[in-house]
Amino acid sequence: MPHPLRPAEAAEAAAQLRSNVELALRGKPEVVRRAVETLIAGGHLLLEDVPGVGKTTLAHALALSVEASFRRIQFTSDLLPGDILGVSVPEFVEGRASGSFRFQPGPLFANVVLADEINRASPKTQSALLEAMSEGLVTVDGVRHTLPQPFFVVATQNPLEHHGTNPLPESQLDRFLMRLHIGYPEPADEAAVLVDDPAATALPELEAVIDRNMVRALGEMAAAVKFEESLAAYLLAIVQETRESEQLDVGVSTRGAVALRRAAQARAVVDGRDYCIPEDVRDLAIDVLAHRVVVDPRGGAQRSSEEAEWIVRDILERVPVPL
Repeated sequence: MPHPLRPAEAAEAAAQLRSNVELALRGKPEVVRRAVETLIAGGHLLLEDVPGVGKTTLAHALALSVEASFRRIQFTSDLLPGDILGVSVPEFVEGRASGSFRFQPGPLFANVVLADEINRASPKTQSALLEAMSEGLVTVDGVRHTLPQPFFVVATQNPLEHHGTNPLPESQLDRFLMRLHIGYPEPADEAAVLVDDPAATALPELEAVIDRNMVRALGEMAAAVKFEESLAAYLLAIVQETRESEQLDVGVSTRGAVALRRAAQARAVVDGRDYCIPEDVRDLAIDVLAHRVVVDPRGGAQRSSEEAEWIVRDILERVPVPL
């Protein structure tokens, strides 16, 4: 069972996890921090960027740093829902079919699942993840199967203009707590990568620094972090601005508002606090909200993504921060 933690203990566990992941992904401490916050909040993470900047390395390093089951699914255009969820197979007795079936779990049945290049799969296969990500279970042949807990999906996708990609539906995007862009490293960090190649040297040597019980304990602590009424009013003011903005076709849903609160609570845990502050909401708003709003799609999917982030950033500048 998860054991109760003091704020300082929780912050130390989060710091160990972040430091371990940074051994494999150099020069991106804020990206690693956001990934850890997503895990603690009990959400799922979407990494969107051009190929070769470390999306898969980050996901793999995070999975290896937690003592839990890990599976990687390479999404391709011919991948079927049954390939990830599992299938019912006939049972045989003495070489003959018994008439009964047993469920053969797919690779989705793991604590940490890396869904690599998720937008290369067909929309049908992408949607197969919906129930799993939102409810922690899957339904095959009318039978519901519970997924292991904790259950954490780290999905990577290339920019939508790249050949052979299918945009994720809005309902799927809404299941991701955060969407992050890694970006190119700074020159000094990139020079160090050329010398050390941490993805080839450090990554295979990574060992787990926390276990599943600690992940659960951190999650329970995050859920209990104090979130004052003034902060709730601040968060809702931001959400309301997205709904009233003439630049957006669709604003943030109630699920999105709850996601931002959960992320802010996880950030407080990482910082060793049992209460939230306005900066927790403000600093995470773009990563949590921008992929949940809908901009006029005529400018192209990638342009819409960038414009959504700019609009949310502008809203943050206009909404007064509580003192």
